[in-house]
Amino acid sequence: MATIDTTVETKAIARYIRMSPFKVRRVLDQIRGRSYREALIILEFMPYRACEPVLKVLRSAVANAEHNAGLDPTNLVISHASADMGPSFRRYRPRAQGRAYQIRKPTCHITVAVSPQVED
Repeated sequence: MATIDTTVETKAIARYIRMSPFKVRRVLDQIRGRSYREALIILEFMPYRACEPVLKVLRSAVANAEHNAGLDPTNLVISHASADMGPSFRRYRPRAQGRAYQIRKPTCHITVAVSPQVED
């Protein structure tokens, strides 16, 4: 019988997502520590726009675990999920009396890591 290495952690990163990291963290906090199936159900029914890129990264991390590490997707758990600040796009809006008002459009880098569930 093959032994499963519980230290294996497979991750996926989506970079330069045009969304505030604060909004993405609100979604990641809900799925961190949950199983893959549970996380899919939660992301499917949450009303936030941030669910779409998070779901994409989660599916990519599970595909990496399945393909590269040979792990079974049914017993994977989200071990690490974070959203870090990326560079902000700077745009300018015209204001009164010839002034320009700077608008920052934030980006973020989403990282999701999955690992096999530890059986007690």
